[in-house]
Amino acid sequence: MIFGLFLAIAVGYFYSTLPDVEELLDGRAHGSVTMLDSGGDVFAWRGDQFGGIVTADSVSPDLKNAVVATEDKRFYSHFGVSPRGVASAVRINLSEGRGPLSGHGGSTITQQTAKLLCLGVEFNTKDWKSEAEYVRDCRRGSLWRKVKEAVYSIAMETKYTKDQILSIYLNRAYMGGGAYGAEAAAQRYFGKHAAVVNAAEGAMLAGLLTAPSSLAPTSNLGRSQDRAATVLRLMNEQGYLTDKETVYWQENPAQLSQAAEAKAGGYFADWVMASGPEFFTRNTTEDVVIRTTLDPRVQRALEEGMQFVFENKVREGSKAQAAIVVMSADGAVRGMLGGRDTKVSGGFNRATQAKRQTGSAFKPFVYGTALELGYSWDDTVDDAPYCMNIPGSGEWCPRNYTNKYYGTVTLTDALKRSLNVPAVKVSEAVGRDNVRTVASDFGIDNALAPGPALALGASESTLLEMTGAYAGILNGGSSVTPYGLVELRLQGEDEALMGTGGGIGERVISEVAARELIYMMEKVVSEGTGMRARLDGWQVAGKTGTTQAARDAWFIGFTSEYVAGVWMGYDDNTPLTGVTGSGLPAEIWHEAMKRVHEGVDPVPLPAFVPKPKKPSPKPTKKRGNKLDDAINGILRDIFGGN
Repeated sequence: MIFGLFLAIAVGYFYSTLPDVEELLDGRAHGSVTMLDSGGDVFAWRGDQFGGIVTADSVSPDLKNAVVATEDKRFYSHFGVSPRGVASAVRINLSEGRGPLSGHGGSTITQQTAKLLCLGVEFNTKDWKSEAEYVRDCRRGSLWRKVKEAVYSIAMETKYTKDQILSIYLNRAYMGGGAYGAEAAAQRYFGKHAAVVNAAEGAMLAGLLTAPSSLAPTSNLGRSQDRAATVLRLMNEQGYLTDKETVYWQENPAQLSQAAEAKAGGYFADWVMASGPEFFTRNTTEDVVIRTTLDPRVQRALEEGMQFVFENKVREGSKAQAAIVVMSADGAVRGMLGGRDTKVSGGFNRATQAKRQTGSAFKPFVYGTALELGYSWDDTVDDAPYCMNIPGSGEWCPRNYTNKYYGTVTLTDALKRSLNVPAVKVSEAVGRDNVRTVASDFGIDNALAPGPALALGASESTLLEMTGAYAGILNGGSSVTPYGLVELRLQGEDEALMGTGGGIGERVISEVAARELIYMMEKVVSEGTGMRARLDGWQVAGKTGTTQAARDAWFIGFTSEYVAGVWMGYDDNTPLTGVTGSGLPAEIWHEAMKRVHEGVDPVPLPAFVPKPKKPSPKPTKKRGNKLDDAINGILRDIFGGN
């Protein structure tokens, strides 16, 4: 009687603290971010996903039955605690050499729900150092904790109906992949509502409750399907499925939706999260929907092009990395790969985070500065041995990659052959400060080298910055800010909270200079170092780049439709073997952009087209006497002419 009295008092106390069931259905401390591609389809999720409130009556009967069959087959008959289940768990733990409360817990769905509610203790920053510490405390398995959990569970059984308790569980349980609750998981993995999942899908979702992170189908689909097959067997044993239905669903396991299977744009999604406002991305407490610039067709083309080159043209076992960015001329990023592993999220993004020397990929900004200051594409410069005295460093003599010199060359020839000496001479002639200003205004924000090696790409930049700078050349000479976020709004709201923060900015060089530079860069691809990047039917302009000791290799170029940049190298700065910007990077660019342009009608580049020079008329001899010839000669000497 005394024990019963204390139990009744304890149950009564917890009963009085329990809120209405509606207040317990969404217990996340953080919100979620759902990302849509340029066509409006979901391609990525971040944060704690919550698809919406469901109830035990609104979810698919197959899902409800799968959860009960897997987690607590006597759910509808016990009073919150199952003595038989606890005794069975203790026996199994002891037989396996563990403590009685270690391992299997024998918890009912009600007890698991009590854990999810942390026995009514809410998280707040005053009492806990971190949310992780709070969660660890909620999951403690001490004897006293088990007693409190049992009492709290009985109070829940007194306060709520069985289906209300199951509803709380279905909404708050973590189901892997950042999904909290059955609706979020159904949307995350199958692209459908929890109300319409079939038996195989319901079994897969129920199977996640045991180990949501390791069993998530996006992590290991085969393992998740095997677990679902076990759940289907349990459903059969408990009468929820016939033998025929069980065999059918085991032979036809659940499959991921196209979006979940693709894992498209992981690097892109990470970049949008990192570049967006923190209170609506990384640390959002709201459910946010972001419409982006990502084009899934372009993204697939990048993945296929990268994979083709590494499978067919890179030696097996190579640890070399590569990155690709594709954008429109206004800076709208259409696709991004931050490394060879195309199906990754949360990884090191070499397209946005790696600052590497640019090499000769920087030279267009030298010649762009010259064109802006009045030089012409056919002006000449002497490619000959050349040395400078650098204060504090001594004599510096730039050399061409071939160690040869080509005499008098036009600016166009110097760029298409990627000659170093002419680039330095032009940079010195127009002024390094002017070159830095042009490069900086085009979006290369990192500290630019102070010495004459500036012209040869001694400065560091990211692939995203460099590709954005080339986009400024394509669009006629105006700077761009690369962007991926088009519109951000709260889930369920129609009005956008913010729009894009990027796009075309201020003019850097004149349109005339930009078109002339495009003409020169087109010669790089059609006649010079970038020939491996050529595309059938399309005009391509671009520039190769290889840094000292071949630690970095670049190819950045554009058609009239897209700008794309490729970087290749090792993460630890190990020199590449036999790789220059004109080699594998240009081939990756070619394979990716060939796929990007499939089905698109070619449009010429907006380049300056030089008029052919009229040949000088050949002098003709007229018959006459010697006096006439002498007089005519004197007049020509005085007044000129022919």
